[in-house]
Amino acid sequence: MTVIPPMDAMFLATETREHPMHVGGLHIFRLPDDAPADHVQQLYRQLLECTELAPMYRRKPAWPGPVGALRWVDDDAIDLEYHVRHSALPRPGRVRELLALVSRLHGSLLDRHRPLWEFHLIEGLQDNRFAVYAKVHHALTDGVNAVRNTMRMLSAEPTGELRALWSPSPRPALPLDPPAVAPAAPWLRAGALAKDVAGLVPTLAGVAVKGLRHPDGALPFDAPRTVLNRPLTGARRFAAQSWSIDRIKGVAERFDATLNDVVLAMCSGALREYLSNGSRLPAKSLVAAVPVALPRTDGDGNAVTMVLCRLATDVADPVERLRRIQASMRVAKDTMYGRSPLQLSAIGALTSIGPSGLSAVPGLGAAVPPPYNVVISNVPGPRERLYWRDAGLQGWYPVSMPIEGQSLNITVLSYGDSLEFGLIGCRRNVAHLQRLLGNLEENLAALEAAG
Repeated sequence: MTVIPPMDAMFLATETREHPMHVGGLHIFRLPDDAPADHVQQLYRQLLECTELAPMYRRKPAWPGPVGALRWVDDDAIDLEYHVRHSALPRPGRVRELLALVSRLHGSLLDRHRPLWEFHLIEGLQDNRFAVYAKVHHALTDGVNAVRNTMRMLSAEPTGELRALWSPSPRPALPLDPPAVAPAAPWLRAGALAKDVAGLVPTLAGVAVKGLRHPDGALPFDAPRTVLNRPLTGARRFAAQSWSIDRIKGVAERFDATLNDVVLAMCSGALREYLSNGSRLPAKSLVAAVPVALPRTDGDGNAVTMVLCRLATDVADPVERLRRIQASMRVAKDTMYGRSPLQLSAIGALTSIGPSGLSAVPGLGAAVPPPYNVVISNVPGPRERLYWRDAGLQGWYPVSMPIEGQSLNITVLSYGDSLEFGLIGCRRNVAHLQRLLGNLEENLAALEAAG
């Protein structure tokens, strides 16, 4: 039995049919040239033989309880055929059909009477390819940890070894996370905790003062209401595309910006165009919540906070928009400098929930202004091309989650020489989601041309 940390428990407590709280990934593989016609069927049968599971993939919430799930228990009778599923795309097997399938799969809840994960093996994709879509409850993992777990089933070269996502791994932890912090003596931990707690109020007050004083700073519940901030339905729509890291890095170097600044500028311009087309662009700048990874001291769960960034969607010029985003992110980074993980988590709680907490309660989000308009996340991934046994991994697209009052999530993952954009939205509230992909390209091109 394991107690569920408060942040992880929040993802279980706020989940409803309209608000599934899982994250996932879509992986596209190219089959070997000499693969037999039933290669994927064989792969599926072999995966069902991988019956040893890592701890995270054996956990299910203790259910029911008087105040919800507060602890994890291990499932001693896991039905692997339930969790591991084999599907085939309808002809002609285009990426369009694949994204439609992922959209449907991502909108369904995970069964809380079982460990909270699914793994879908999908064949029939054009050009001698197949796909894997996997999802796991956000109470079990965050984006960085999910990337690390996925990498354990992959290799830098083709190999005959089959590793399943859920298998325990003898490999050491991957260098995606900050170094683990060595445990301190109990009296030192107690003293540090007391100091952290005492600094919470000054920390939150400092964040508020910076947000009020600096024109590029952002505060929770200071975002304009848009069509992106309506109550959710349970149905999802997913879109994905890759961009060259070299293109984005070239813009970053030209304007002395970070890679993430340029990603935010691409998203800002894309949202400006998307909302302008329906005369729905507010006069006030949109605000993005930007997740930031915290130092990790264990293998599972969530180690993340959030900061706010003004997207300058009220600015027409793409270069000036980028400059304003840079300034806003500098303010956000200043609020984080020198803070402890506990204090950073408090900043994230202020950012994502706000002082009233009403935005986290389904049905009440419409009664208060949105704390922000959209989540834009950038997750570090592997810089080398990878393989799953003998199949090359061509694309790795993050599939995150909208939350109540936030109908769109944009998550970016670096893989090889590409940045992989995954856009997930409420099917009703974010119509024509795929148009945002074209808008992203147009705004990257505009920044390139401006240089």
